[in-house]
Amino acid sequence: MSTTVFTFMESPFGRLLLSGVRPAEGGPAALATVTAPGQKYALAEPADDWVHDPDALAEPVAQLTEYFAGKRTTFDLPLAPAGTDFRQRIWAALDDIPYGETVTYGRLAALAGAAPQAVRAVGGAVGANPLLIVRPCHRVVGANGALTGFAAGVDRKRWLLDLESGALF
Repeated sequence: MSTTVFTFMESPFGRLLLSGVRPAEGGPAALATVTAPGQKYALAEPADDWVHDPDALAEPVAQLTEYFAGKRTTFDLPLAPAGTDFRQRIWAALDDIPYGETVTYGRLAALAGAAPQAVRAVGGAVGANPLLIVRPCHRVVGANGALTGFAAGVDRKRWLLDLESGALF
């Protein structure tokens, strides 16, 4: 039986909560969530039955630290986000958006093989992305290029896009 584990890490957004699913035989956990302070629709604190295990999430912490320092452009982690098949498909399509680039919700729908009229459902899936930063929902913009919606706040979305454009270093 697997165990949900968690740890915290400091970031430019404040203390991030990371959770993962550790296999019964132990070892590294597959990353399930990354949550920023004040993030909509996300736990601010670990659930009562989660186990504090920084070692099981050491690699996600290391890769996020490198990302925030401008030294990492992709993540190479086992992932275990919970969601419907449709949401999983949209979240997987987020991985195809290159570092430093943006796509519209309509383009993301096409990347995920969804119908163009599904753009609102795509937006809902993007807003429910449990892997903030790792699955780059911050790279999705409105049809007119506007910075629309981001569960952790539009100012943080702008900061991430500035980081990726090189404006911060």
